[in-house]
Amino acid sequence: MSDDFAHDTVQELRERISGRGLNRDEIAWHGVYWAPLLSAREHQLWVDLAANNDLNWAKLRKFFLSAFGTVSAYHNQSGRPGGLYETIHGLIHEAVQQLRVKLGDDDKPLVVVAHSLGSVFMSDYIWDRQMGYGRERYGATPFERMETLSGMVTLGSTIPLFCVAHENPACIEFPPPTLTEPLRKKAKWLNLYDSDDVLGWPLKPLGTGYAAAVNEDIEVSVGNILTSWNPGNHAAYWSDETVIKPMVYLLSTLLEAVHAPPKITGV
Repeated sequence: MSDDFAHDTVQELRERISGRGLNRDEIAWHGVYWAPLLSAREHQLWVDLAANNDLNWAKLRKFFLSAFGTVSAYHNQSGRPGGLYETIHGLIHEAVQQLRVKLGDDDKPLVVVAHSLGSVFMSDYIWDRQMGYGRERYGATPFERMETLSGMVTLGSTIPLFCVAHENPACIEFPPPTLTEPLRKKAKWLNLYDSDDVLGWPLKPLGTGYAAAVNEDIEVSVGNILTSWNPGNHAAYWSDETVIKPMVYLLSTLLEAVHAPPKITGV
């Protein structure tokens, strides 16, 4: 996956939002690409392991090496200054800041779309902001503190793989209580997963927190004739119609809620 992984998805969403009669330019976009943080080390490790060994399923092996190697380093270095946990969260924070600038330095509604391990990183990041951790570094504005978080879309989420040790794992608060009433009514967390994707899972069964926060676990079928029936479909969420459609609806309803006239209660 390259740093323009979401380019085609964004263009498709913009076209469809415009087709619904809404102003697509009111929505700003910013991607967070964390893979280069470990790519050199992962490549060298793969070379060392495969040089003198005939390993089958090379692409799948490389993916698992990247995915679980990253998470192992990420969680092992949690709380360590300069560790991968802090580095990834710093990368996310830079993106949040840049996105806020694109939105006119205003605390507009925020929608997070996170794929695979990205859902783990974003969940941790949002949790830390909601708990007030690192407030001086990460929490200068309501937007940065995740107080305007109005939408979550998780694709092929691996969150359950890291909840085995917890009987009822804690979950972020969604929607946050700081949202305006029109946005709270339209805010949704949509979790999309393919039953053939061994890394993508439903989230609501994880416990009471996830059952309350996640609005829908949506089973989808992603990929093409070569990948739709096997683990190769894990990378196919971004361009699939079954994923694009609910995302368009969520973004459109949130945009409409922003412009909803205030209710006047008579006395």
